[in-house]
Amino acid sequence: MGRSGSLEDLLSVAGGALATLAYSISVSEAPCYARHDVERMSNHTAAAEVLLERKGCAGVITLNRPRFLNALNFNMVKDIYPQLKKWEQDPEIFLIIIKGAGEKAFCAGGDIRGAVVEAVKLAPKKAHDFFRREYILNNAIGSFQKPYVALIHGITMGAGAGLSVHGQFRVATEKTVFAMPETAIGLFPDVGGGYFLPRLQGKLGYFLGLTGFRVKGRDVYTAGIATHFVDSEKLVMLEEDLLALKSPSEENIADILETYHTKSRIDQDKSYIFEHMDKINSWFSANTVEQIIENLQQDGSPFALEQLKVINKMSPTSLKIALRQLMAGSSKTLQEVLTMEYRLVRACVETGR
Repeated sequence: MGRSGSLEDLLSVAGGALATLAYSISVSEAPCYARHDVERMSNHTAAAEVLLERKGCAGVITLNRPRFLNALNFNMVKDIYPQLKKWEQDPEIFLIIIKGAGEKAFCAGGDIRGAVVEAVKLAPKKAHDFFRREYILNNAIGSFQKPYVALIHGITMGAGAGLSVHGQFRVATEKTVFAMPETAIGLFPDVGGGYFLPRLQGKLGYFLGLTGFRVKGRDVYTAGIATHFVDSEKLVMLEEDLLALKSPSEENIADILETYHTKSRIDQDKSYIFEHMDKINSWFSANTVEQIIENLQQDGSPFALEQLKVINKMSPTSLKIALRQLMAGSSKTLQEVLTMEYRLVRACVETGR
Protein backbone atom coordinates (compact mmCIF):
# COMPACT_ATOMS: atom_id res chain seq x y z
CA MET A 1 0.00 0.00 0.00
CA GLY A 2 3.03 2.23 0.07
CA ARG A 3 6.33 2.51 -1.75
CA SER A 4 8.94 4.54 0.05
CA GLY A 5 12.56 4.42 1.03
CA SER A 6 15.32 1.87 0.76
CA LEU A 7 16.83 -0.56 3.23
CA GLU A 8 19.82 1.73 3.68
CA ASP A 9 17.54 4.69 4.34
CA LEU A 10 15.62 2.74 6.94
CA LEU A 11 18.79 1.92 8.81
CA SER A 12 20.17 5.44 8.58
CA VAL A 13 17.10 7.13 10.03
CA ALA A 14 16.50 4.58 12.78
CA GLY A 15 19.19 5.99 15.05
CA GLY A 16 20.21 4.74 18.46
CA ALA A 17 19.68 1.06 19.05
CA LEU A 18 18.62 0.25 15.51
CA ALA A 19 21.72 1.82 14.04
CA THR A 20 23.92 -0.27 16.34
CA LEU A 21 22.16 -3.38 15.13
CA ALA A 22 22.76 -2.51 11.46
CA TYR A 23 21.39 -5.19 9.23
CA SER A 24 24.05 -6.22 6.78
CA ILE A 25 22.36 -8.90 4.68
CA SER A 26 23.07 -8.27 1.03
CA VAL A 27 22.18 -9.92 -2.22
CA SER A 28 25.57 -11.60 -2.17
CA GLU A 29 24.50 -13.66 0.84
CA ALA A 30 21.86 -15.41 -1.24
CA PRO A 31 23.26 -18.75 -2.42
CA CYS A 32 23.87 -19.33 -6.13
CA TYR A 33 21.62 -21.80 -7.92
CA ALA A 34 21.62 -23.34 -11.36
CA ARG A 35 19.02 -22.02 -13.80
CA HIS A 36 16.24 -24.34 -14.92
CA ASP A 37 12.79 -23.77 -16.41
CA VAL A 38 11.69 -24.03 -12.82
CA GLU A 39 14.53 -22.92 -10.61
CA ARG A 40 14.20 -24.11 -7.04
CA MET A 41 15.97 -21.91 -4.56
CA SER A 42 14.78 -23.09 -1.17
CA ASN A 43 16.94 -25.01 1.22
CA HIS A 44 15.43 -28.44 0.56
CA THR A 45 15.81 -30.01 3.96
CA ALA A 46 13.21 -32.11 5.72
CA ALA A 47 11.76 -28.89 7.05
CA ALA A 48 11.75 -26.48 4.11
CA GLU A 49 9.71 -23.75 5.73
CA VAL A 50 9.71 -21.45 2.72
CA LEU A 51 10.03 -22.34 -0.97
CA LEU A 52 11.73 -19.81 -3.23
CA GLU A 53 11.31 -20.79 -6.87
CA ARG A 54 11.81 -19.28 -10.28
CA LYS A 55 8.85 -20.19 -12.47
CA GLY A 56 8.74 -18.70 -15.93
CA CYS A 57 8.84 -14.93 -15.62
CA ALA A 58 8.16 -14.92 -11.88
CA GLY A 59 9.82 -15.42 -8.55
CA VAL A 60 7.42 -17.49 -6.43
CA ILE A 61 7.52 -17.47 -2.63
CA THR A 62 5.56 -20.22 -0.88
CA LEU A 63 5.22 -20.06 2.90
CA ASN A 64 5.48 -23.76 3.65
CA ARG A 65 4.34 -24.42 7.21
CA PRO A 66 0.71 -25.47 6.65
CA ARG A 67 0.56 -27.39 9.94
CA PHE A 68 1.28 -24.09 11.69
CA LEU A 69 -0.92 -21.99 9.37
CA ASN A 70 2.27 -20.76 7.68
CA ALA A 71 3.28 -18.70 10.71
CA LEU A 72 6.36 -16.61 9.94
CA ASN A 73 9.53 -17.41 11.85
CA PHE A 74 13.06 -16.05 11.99
CA ASN A 75 14.56 -18.44 9.44
CA MET A 76 11.82 -17.70 6.91
CA VAL A 77 12.49 -13.97 7.15
CA LYS A 78 16.22 -14.59 6.70
CA ASP A 79 15.58 -16.73 3.62
CA ILE A 80 13.05 -14.47 1.91
CA TYR A 81 14.80 -11.11 2.15
CA PRO A 82 18.05 -11.78 0.23
CA GLN A 83 16.23 -13.72 -2.49
CA LEU A 84 13.69 -10.94 -2.91
CA LYS A 85 16.50 -8.40 -3.34
CA LYS A 86 18.23 -10.70 -5.84
CA TRP A 87 15.03 -11.05 -7.88
CA GLU A 88 14.56 -7.32 -7.85
CA GLN A 89 17.83 -7.00 -9.80
CA ASP A 90 17.25 -10.00 -12.09
CA PRO A 91 16.21 -8.77 -15.59
CA GLU A 92 14.47 -12.10 -16.27
CA ILE A 93 12.14 -11.79 -13.27
CA PHE A 94 9.13 -9.59 -14.00
CA LEU A 95 6.93 -10.19 -10.98
CA ILE A 96 6.80 -11.80 -7.55
CA ILE A 97 4.01 -14.10 -6.39
CA ILE A 98 3.73 -14.92 -2.69
CA LYS A 99 1.29 -17.49 -1.34
CA GLY A 100 0.75 -19.91 1.51
CA ALA A 101 0.86 -23.72 1.33
CA GLY A 102 -2.37 -25.56 2.07
CA GLU A 103 -5.96 -24.37 2.05
CA LYS A 104 -6.28 -22.81 5.50
CA ALA A 105 -3.92 -19.86 5.61
CA PHE A 106 -1.75 -17.43 3.71
CA CYS A 107 0.07 -16.59 6.95
CA ALA A 108 -1.62 -16.58 10.34
CA GLY A 109 0.99 -14.29 11.91
CA GLY A 110 4.42 -14.40 13.45
CA ASP A 111 5.59 -17.53 15.24
CA ILE A 112 5.14 -15.85 18.60
CA ARG A 113 6.03 -18.89 20.69
CA GLY A 114 9.05 -19.89 18.63
CA ALA A 115 10.39 -16.51 17.65
CA VAL A 116 9.42 -14.17 20.41
CA VAL A 117 8.22 -15.63 23.71
CA GLU A 118 11.23 -17.85 24.36
CA ALA A 119 13.60 -15.20 23.06
CA VAL A 120 12.12 -12.59 25.38
CA LYS A 121 12.60 -14.95 28.33
CA LEU A 122 16.08 -16.16 27.43
CA ALA A 123 17.69 -13.61 25.13
CA PRO A 124 15.77 -10.41 24.32
CA LYS A 125 18.30 -9.46 21.65
CA LYS A 126 17.04 -12.41 19.60
CA ALA A 127 13.53 -11.01 19.77
CA HIS A 128 14.89 -7.59 18.75
CA ASP A 129 16.65 -9.20 15.80
CA PHE A 130 13.52 -11.03 14.66
CA PHE A 131 11.45 -7.85 14.61
CA ARG A 132 14.25 -5.83 13.03
CA ARG A 133 14.70 -8.25 10.17
CA GLU A 134 10.94 -8.64 9.74
CA TYR A 135 10.42 -4.88 9.49
CA ILE A 136 13.27 -4.54 7.01
CA LEU A 137 11.56 -7.20 4.90
CA ASN A 138 8.28 -5.25 5.15
CA ASN A 139 10.09 -2.15 3.94
CA ALA A 140 11.66 -4.07 1.04
CA ILE A 141 8.20 -5.21 -0.04
CA GLY A 142 6.83 -1.68 0.21
CA SER A 143 9.63 -0.26 -1.95
CA PHE A 144 9.91 -3.22 -4.35
CA GLN A 145 10.44 -2.06 -7.92
CA LYS A 146 8.53 -4.87 -9.68
CA PRO A 147 4.90 -6.03 -9.46
CA TYR A 148 4.34 -7.98 -6.26
CA VAL A 149 1.25 -10.21 -6.10
CA ALA A 150 0.14 -11.59 -2.73
CA LEU A 151 -2.48 -14.36 -2.86
CA ILE A 152 -4.02 -13.85 0.58
CA HIS A 153 -6.24 -16.93 0.55
CA GLY A 154 -7.30 -18.09 4.01
CA ILE A 155 -6.14 -16.70 7.34
CA THR A 156 -4.03 -13.55 6.97
CA MET A 157 -3.10 -11.97 10.27
CA GLY A 158 -0.30 -9.94 11.82
CA ALA A 159 2.94 -10.87 10.08
CA GLY A 160 0.87 -12.12 7.14
CA ALA A 161 -0.36 -8.57 6.67
CA GLY A 162 3.24 -7.35 6.62
CA LEU A 163 4.05 -9.79 3.81
CA SER A 164 1.11 -8.65 1.69
CA VAL A 165 -0.44 -5.23 2.23
CA HIS A 166 2.68 -3.23 1.33
CA GLY A 167 2.92 -4.92 -2.06
CA GLN A 168 1.28 -3.64 -5.22
CA PHE A 169 -1.40 -6.32 -5.64
CA ARG A 170 -3.31 -8.27 -2.97
CA VAL A 171 -5.80 -10.92 -4.06
CA ALA A 172 -8.44 -12.06 -1.56
CA THR A 173 -10.93 -14.92 -1.84
CA GLU A 174 -14.20 -15.81 -0.11
CA LYS A 175 -12.08 -17.76 2.39
CA THR A 176 -9.81 -14.86 3.36
CA VAL A 177 -9.90 -13.86 7.03
CA PHE A 178 -7.89 -10.73 7.79
CA ALA A 179 -7.10 -9.37 11.26
CA MET A 180 -4.52 -7.50 13.31
CA PRO A 181 -4.97 -9.12 16.76
CA GLU A 182 -1.84 -7.83 18.51
CA THR A 183 -3.54 -5.81 21.27
CA ALA A 184 -4.78 -9.12 22.69
CA ILE A 185 -1.20 -10.32 23.31
CA GLY A 186 0.30 -7.17 24.78
CA LEU A 187 1.70 -5.75 21.55
CA PHE A 188 0.34 -3.35 18.91
CA PRO A 189 -0.55 -3.71 15.19
CA ASP A 190 2.99 -3.63 13.84
CA VAL A 191 4.60 -4.76 10.52
CA GLY A 192 3.66 -1.34 9.15
CA GLY A 193 0.16 -1.39 10.63
CA GLY A 194 0.74 2.19 11.69
CA TYR A 195 1.02 3.03 8.00
CA PHE A 196 -1.71 1.05 6.24
CA LEU A 197 -4.44 0.96 8.92
CA PRO A 198 -5.00 4.75 9.22
CA ARG A 199 -5.14 4.94 5.42
CA LEU A 200 -8.18 2.68 5.19
CA GLN A 201 -11.45 4.52 4.70
CA GLY A 202 -12.86 6.48 7.60
CA LYS A 203 -11.87 5.10 10.98
CA LEU A 204 -11.97 1.49 9.86
CA GLY A 205 -8.24 0.98 10.44
CA TYR A 206 -8.47 2.29 14.01
CA PHE A 207 -11.35 -0.11 14.66
CA LEU A 208 -9.40 -3.06 13.23
CA GLY A 209 -6.17 -2.15 15.02
CA LEU A 210 -7.74 -1.77 18.46
CA THR A 211 -10.28 -4.62 18.43
CA GLY A 212 -8.57 -7.21 16.23
CA PHE A 213 -11.87 -7.56 14.36
CA ARG A 214 -11.79 -10.24 11.64
CA VAL A 215 -12.66 -9.00 8.16
CA LYS A 216 -13.84 -11.82 5.93
CA GLY A 217 -14.24 -12.59 2.24
CA ARG A 218 -15.22 -9.80 -0.10
CA ASP A 219 -15.15 -7.28 2.76
CA VAL A 220 -11.34 -7.61 2.64
CA TYR A 221 -11.50 -6.15 -0.86
CA THR A 222 -14.20 -3.58 -0.09
CA ALA A 223 -12.15 -2.36 2.87
CA GLY A 224 -9.19 -1.66 0.59
CA ILE A 225 -6.98 -4.29 2.20
CA ALA A 226 -7.07 -6.36 -1.00
CA THR A 227 -6.87 -4.85 -4.48
CA HIS A 228 -8.75 -7.74 -6.12
CA PHE A 229 -11.22 -10.48 -5.22
CA VAL A 230 -11.15 -13.88 -6.93
CA ASP A 231 -13.13 -17.08 -6.37
CA SER A 232 -10.90 -19.50 -4.49
CA GLU A 233 -11.51 -22.26 -7.05
CA LYS A 234 -10.00 -19.97 -9.71
CA LEU A 235 -6.82 -19.15 -7.78
CA VAL A 236 -4.69 -21.89 -9.34
CA MET A 237 -5.78 -20.83 -12.83
CA LEU A 238 -4.97 -17.20 -12.02
CA GLU A 239 -1.46 -18.15 -10.93
CA GLU A 240 -0.96 -20.26 -14.06
CA ASP A 241 -2.04 -17.37 -16.28
CA LEU A 242 0.37 -15.02 -14.52
CA LEU A 243 3.23 -17.48 -14.87
CA ALA A 244 2.47 -17.97 -18.58
CA LEU A 245 3.07 -14.29 -19.36
CA LYS A 246 6.13 -13.50 -21.48
CA SER A 247 8.10 -10.44 -20.33
CA PRO A 248 4.90 -8.88 -18.96
CA SER A 249 4.41 -5.22 -18.21
CA GLU A 250 2.70 -4.02 -15.05
CA GLU A 251 -0.40 -3.39 -17.18
CA ASN A 252 -0.41 -7.00 -18.46
CA ILE A 253 -0.39 -8.29 -14.89
CA ALA A 254 -3.08 -5.85 -13.78
CA ASP A 255 -5.28 -6.84 -16.74
CA ILE A 256 -5.21 -10.52 -15.79
CA LEU A 257 -6.02 -9.75 -12.17
CA GLU A 258 -8.85 -7.46 -13.22
CA THR A 259 -10.29 -10.09 -15.57
CA TYR A 260 -10.55 -12.64 -12.78
CA HIS A 261 -11.84 -10.02 -10.36
CA THR A 262 -14.69 -8.87 -12.62
CA LYS A 263 -15.81 -12.46 -13.24
CA SER A 264 -16.28 -13.20 -9.54
CA ARG A 265 -19.87 -13.13 -8.29
CA ILE A 266 -19.41 -14.58 -4.81
CA ASP A 267 -20.90 -12.29 -2.12
CA GLN A 268 -20.94 -9.48 -4.66
CA ASP A 269 -23.71 -7.56 -2.90
CA LYS A 270 -22.91 -8.64 0.67
CA SER A 271 -21.02 -6.63 3.25
CA TYR A 272 -21.12 -7.09 6.99
CA ILE A 273 -18.69 -4.54 8.27
CA PHE A 274 -19.88 -1.71 6.06
CA GLU A 275 -23.35 -1.90 7.56
CA HIS A 276 -21.70 -0.41 10.65
CA MET A 277 -19.29 2.09 9.07
CA ASP A 278 -21.12 5.24 10.19
CA LYS A 279 -21.02 4.09 13.79
CA ILE A 280 -17.42 2.91 13.54
CA ASN A 281 -16.42 6.33 12.22
CA SER A 282 -18.21 8.01 15.09
CA TRP A 283 -16.93 5.75 17.87
CA PHE A 284 -13.30 5.66 16.76
CA SER A 285 -12.94 9.35 15.94
CA ALA A 286 -12.11 9.91 19.62
CA ASN A 287 -8.55 10.83 20.55
CA THR A 288 -8.38 8.65 23.67
CA VAL A 289 -9.16 5.02 24.46
CA GLU A 290 -11.34 6.18 27.35
CA GLN A 291 -13.51 8.24 25.01
CA ILE A 292 -13.83 5.35 22.56
CA ILE A 293 -15.03 3.13 25.41
CA GLU A 294 -17.49 5.82 26.50
CA ASN A 295 -18.78 6.13 22.93
CA LEU A 296 -19.43 2.38 22.79
CA GLN A 297 -21.17 2.42 26.15
CA GLN A 298 -23.40 5.32 25.19
CA ASP A 299 -24.38 3.71 21.91
CA GLY A 300 -25.53 0.53 23.61
CA SER A 301 -26.40 -1.33 20.39
CA PRO A 302 -25.59 -5.07 20.18
CA PHE A 303 -22.68 -4.39 17.81
CA ALA A 304 -21.31 -1.64 20.07
CA LEU A 305 -21.56 -3.80 23.18
CA GLU A 306 -19.86 -6.66 21.34
CA GLN A 307 -16.89 -4.41 20.53
CA LEU A 308 -16.86 -3.06 24.09
CA LYS A 309 -16.62 -6.61 25.41
CA VAL A 310 -13.69 -7.29 23.08
CA ILE A 311 -11.83 -4.09 24.00
CA ASN A 312 -12.24 -4.80 27.71
CA LYS A 313 -10.31 -8.07 27.17
CA MET A 314 -7.39 -6.33 25.49
CA SER A 315 -4.23 -5.09 27.19
CA PRO A 316 -5.01 -1.52 28.34
CA THR A 317 -1.42 -0.47 27.69
CA SER A 318 -1.46 -2.00 24.21
CA LEU A 319 -4.69 -0.16 23.38
CA LYS A 320 -3.16 3.20 24.30
CA ILE A 321 0.08 2.48 22.45
CA ALA A 322 -1.85 1.33 19.38
CA LEU A 323 -4.07 4.41 19.26
CA ARG A 324 -1.08 6.75 19.50
CA GLN A 325 0.79 4.65 16.92
CA LEU A 326 -2.05 4.88 14.40
CA MET A 327 -2.55 8.59 14.94
CA ALA A 328 1.18 9.26 14.49
CA GLY A 329 1.48 6.89 11.54
CA SER A 330 -1.26 8.61 9.57
CA SER A 331 1.19 11.34 8.54
CA LYS A 332 4.39 9.27 8.25
CA THR A 333 5.94 7.30 5.40
CA LEU A 334 6.10 3.51 5.62
CA GLN A 335 9.80 3.73 6.39
CA GLU A 336 9.20 6.21 9.21
CA VAL A 337 6.41 4.05 10.63
CA LEU A 338 8.56 0.92 10.65
CA THR A 339 11.31 2.81 12.44
CA MET A 340 8.79 4.01 15.03
CA GLU A 341 7.40 0.51 15.43
CA TYR A 342 10.84 -0.99 15.94
CA ARG A 343 11.47 1.40 18.82
CA LEU A 344 8.05 0.59 20.27
CA VAL A 345 8.50 -3.17 20.02
CA ARG A 346 11.90 -2.97 21.72
CA ALA A 347 10.25 -1.17 24.62
CA CYS A 348 7.46 -3.76 24.74
CA VAL A 349 9.98 -6.63 24.74
CA GLU A 350 12.02 -5.05 27.53
CA THR A 351 8.88 -4.34 29.57
CA GLY A 352 7.59 -7.85 28.92
CA ARG A 353 10.60 -9.33 30.65
